[in-house]
Amino acid sequence: MTELPTTGFVGDPPGVAESIVVRVASAGDLLAVPAVEEAADRLFRDRGVRDLPPAAPAAARAEAWRVLVAGRPVQGFAVLERVDGDAHLEQLSVHPAAMRQGIGAALLRASVSLAWAVGARRVSLLTYADVPWNAPWYARHGWRVTDDLGPGLRALAESAVERDLGRHGRRVAMVRPVRDPG
Repeated sequence: MTELPTTGFVGDPPGVAESIVVRVASAGDLLAVPAVEEAADRLFRDRGVRDLPPAAPAAARAEAWRVLVAGRPVQGFAVLERVDGDAHLEQLSVHPAAMRQGIGAALLRASVSLAWAVGARRVSLLTYADVPWNAPWYARHGWRVTDDLGPGLRALAESAVERDLGRHGRRVAMVRPVRDPG
């Protein structure tokens, strides 16, 4: 089991729980991820988004570049891919019963730490601009909206358009440098 650092990042907001252990998912952890995703997706359903795809099965998550998890049993996870030589946060979900405890923030910090360890210059993501727990939340954790899209990130953004994800709200690309320029 590989634990990742989740503290000591310039610009991290104060008061975030630093005792949360984030680790690379084991095969057993991956089995728990779909239930966390399904529970987290209920928040979108509560906003009227009723046509979400089902949670990805554990086997599909095992194909990701890295899946990070927090909690025993798993309470949150982050799916990371390599895109344009950088790290890309494909998905981050926290079980609603475990929200507001710093798990999401710890997963973000671990994602940045992992990106730094492999020499990436930034972590990217695609998200909804106006959903409170999407772009506004990421912005509070150091991510900034960007139009600096490499070919891989541009292809992911175009795929989201093709899948009509914009029908649920405006989508944006966001990035966070792995080293804060300050």
